[in-house]
Amino acid sequence: MTSRELVIAAIEHRETERVPYCVQLCGDAWDALKPTTPAQTLEEFCNNDVVEIYPPWWTWHDNPTDWYQPDTPASIRSTRGTGNYDAFYDNLKAQREKSDKYFLAMIYGSHFEKAYFARGFENLMADFAADPDWTQKLLTRIVDKNMVMLENILAAPEIDGVLLGSDWGSQIDLLMSPRVWEEMIRPGEQREYDLVHAYGKHVWVHSCGCIEKVIPSLVEMGLDVLNPLQPEAMDIAEIKRKHGAKLAFWGGLSTQQTLPFGTPDELRAEARRVRDMMSEGGGYIFAPAQSIQSDVPNANIITLFDVAREKRGTK
Repeated sequence: MTSRELVIAAIEHRETERVPYCVQLCGDAWDALKPTTPAQTLEEFCNNDVVEIYPPWWTWHDNPTDWYQPDTPASIRSTRGTGNYDAFYDNLKAQREKSDKYFLAMIYGSHFEKAYFARGFENLMADFAADPDWTQKLLTRIVDKNMVMLENILAAPEIDGVLLGSDWGSQIDLLMSPRVWEEMIRPGEQREYDLVHAYGKHVWVHSCGCIEKVIPSLVEMGLDVLNPLQPEAMDIAEIKRKHGAKLAFWGGLSTQQTLPFGTPDELRAEARRVRDMMSEGGGYIFAPAQSIQSDVPNANIITLFDVAREKRGTK
C-alpha cells in the first residue's frame, strides 16, 4: 500500500500491516539531530506518511487599541489574506506528481484561537459571559471568512484532508462549559466540517488538553481524525474504547514524560503499546501527542522512528 492508501485505510478503520505515522519535529530538535543522520532535510529524515501542506489563509490586519481593553470593542477589526494561490496550486501539483503520500492542509488557530488572538485570552473568556451576543458575532465573522478561504483550498484535487485547530482544553478540563461550547463553538465548526466533507475530503481537528466532554459531539458532527490526544490530560485507552469505532486518532504518545525522560528501551515499549492499542481495528495515525522538542534525546528520537516504521505487533 502507498502512504496515502495507508492513511485512508486508517481513517476508514481498516487494519494494515504497518500503522501509518506522522511525527513532527521542532526546528531545535532537528538542529540537534541533523549532525547524527545522513538525511539532508527534516522531511527526508521523517519520511512521514502524511505531507503537511500550509495553504494561503488570512490574518487580522489592523491593531485597534480598544480590542485589548476589557470592554467589548466598538470598532471592527480588518482582515487580509496571506499567501499566493497560483503558487500554492502549482506547488501542490508538482508535489503530487512525485509523491504517493496523504496531503493534509494545516490550518492551526482557525476558530476559537482566532478569536482570542484578536481580543486577548482573558478578555475573550470574559466576553463569553459578559457579552455573548457580541462574542457570537465575532465567532461567526471568523467562520464566514474561513468558509471562503476553505473553498479556495478544497478546490485543489491534490488535498486529501484539512486539519482545523483550536485548543479548547487545559490539561484539567475544557476552557469553557460544555453548554457554551455547544452553543457558541459547535455551530461554526459544523459549517466547516460540512463544507470539507462536501468536497470529499477528511476533517481532522487539533485541540490540545482535556476535551473529553465534547468528543461525543465531535463524533456526531462527523469528525474523521482527532489530534493530539494527550495522555497526561485524558485516558487514551478509554477514549479508544468509547469512540474508536467511529473516530480515528493521531497522537497519543507522551511528549511530557516518556519521550524526554524515558530510556530508549522504555520508549520503545511504550510506543509499541500505544501503537498497537490505538490501531486495533484501524483508526490510528501513530505519533507523539505534540511536536518533538530538543529536550528529547537523539537516541529516543531514533528509537521512536524505528517503532514508527515497524510492522504492527512487532515485539
